[in-house]
Amino acid sequence: RGGWYSLYPKRATTHDCLTVYISLLNSDLRTSRARLLEMFTDTTCDPEIMKNATDTYFSLLQGFIASLDGTKQENKLRFMQNFKWTDTLQGNTPSAQQDAIFELVSMAFNVAIWHTKFASRLAGKENVTEEEAKDVHRSLKFAAGIFKHLKEVHIPRLITPAEKGRDLEPRVMDTYMVQCKAEAQEVTIARAIELKHNATLIAALAFETANFYQKADHTLNTLEPECSSKWRKYLQLKQHFYMAYAYCYHGQTLLVSDKCGESIRSLQEAEKCYSRAEALCKEYRQTKGPGSTAKPSEQLFFTTLGGLIKNTLQKCERENGFIYFHKVPAEVPQLELKASYGLAEPISFEFPALSEQCTPEVYTTFDLTKGAKAEKAKPKQEEDVKPMKEPDLKPQKDTGCVIS
Repeated sequence: RGGWYSLYPKRATTHDCLTVYISLLNSDLRTSRARLLEMFTDTTCDPEIMKNATDTYFSLLQGFIASLDGTKQENKLRFMQNFKWTDTLQGNTPSAQQDAIFELVSMAFNVAIWHTKFASRLAGKENVTEEEAKDVHRSLKFAAGIFKHLKEVHIPRLITPAEKGRDLEPRVMDTYMVQCKAEAQEVTIARAIELKHNATLIAALAFETANFYQKADHTLNTLEPECSSKWRKYLQLKQHFYMAYAYCYHGQTLLVSDKCGESIRSLQEAEKCYSRAEALCKEYRQTKGPGSTAKPSEQLFFTTLGGLIKNTLQKCERENGFIYFHKVPAEVPQLELKASYGLAEPISFEFPALSEQCTPEVYTTFDLTKGAKAEKAKPKQEEDVKPMKEPDLKPQKDTGCVIS
């Protein structure tokens, strides 16, 4: 994605998967699929246009999945076509399954990724309005909702489970979902700082966000380093960055409560976390793996925090030398913080209802003996798939936004 990080590699798909369809329904399905693929790379596409395109395609695709004959038997069309999709961590070698549900969840996965890219594109604008900031926040929560729904409801329905490290594998899906929630909370933190909300609230939000990034990092720790190391460095630097934020604003809260010694110790810990985040930024740039590379430590939002920590610590030390004369404790103050407001939760997602075109009468006209011969789905394919060409969008201005 764009913004100050471009973490996610580009996902590709073959474009000739629907050549066996013979009816008008199938023609509409091909057309709606092609249009949806075009929307992924169209810079003029917005959430409303994307919703219309996805609803059209998914409602038609349901005709190859849902039972249309009034029984609970499997739809006879579900396994008639082989679909291929590449994965974000596995290069251009695709995985393939002869299963319409594989197509459903793979396409929906890309819709979620599109929403993260849309959020990043908005966040990189020169003058982000309040409404645009809300759209960024909503798009990230909506993407989290899609990942959550796919993992809990539809991926378990696959006949062939996703292989280790593939996009539909539970650990990868969990990481995407948690990361989207964390990035949505970054918008909340930026808003709270801009409006000068209570330091206690900001510290709590930063602490919760850091914990999200830590959880996402731990979720990936059993994947092969060659495909996950770069992603993990990103998650680790974000974790330490927001821990620095939490200790910085917690130190401000302690100072207001006349606990100057503890305040100084909290600010010292903020400096330590910030220095670790700086080191991880360098490691992130040097780590090879899927995704493009940015230089977060050179961005305004990063350097601004460094200055805030330094100035606040100096203030606390001056006040302690003139007024409080408190001993600075060796132990770091415990961050027993729980945010009461501003926590991001995934927006509920459901696939659209079955298209009115998909009737039992239409269903009975399909004769699978006249279609392509069914092949056993192969978990791996030797040939590469050419990635879809995406526009290389750059932020118009460094706004200090921390959306990845």
